[in-house]
Amino acid sequence: MKKVSAPTKLHEFEKISKRLRELRIEKGFKNYEHIAFELGMSRSAYWRLESGENFEIKTLIKICSILGITLEEFFQGINVPVADKKKKK
Repeated sequence: MKKVSAPTKLHEFEKISKRLRELRIEKGFKNYEHIAFELGMSRSAYWRLESGENFEIKTLIKICSILGITLEEFFQGINVPVADKKKKK
């Protein structure tokens, strides 16, 4: 039987987590505990977001709302690679 490996972190997750941290600090949340409280989530749950864990889009929408930014503003500078649509023969 083939062994299934654990999913690897995508480079984009790292960019998103870095962007979360930058915006949090820029908006006056000196540490992640304060924004976690505003979001109604545990400190460890929010820390995982800034550590590059995968999360739901509804969480990101809530974060953007608290930070007073749009999703478009959040994703500035985060480019997702486009899949090659050419079929290999």
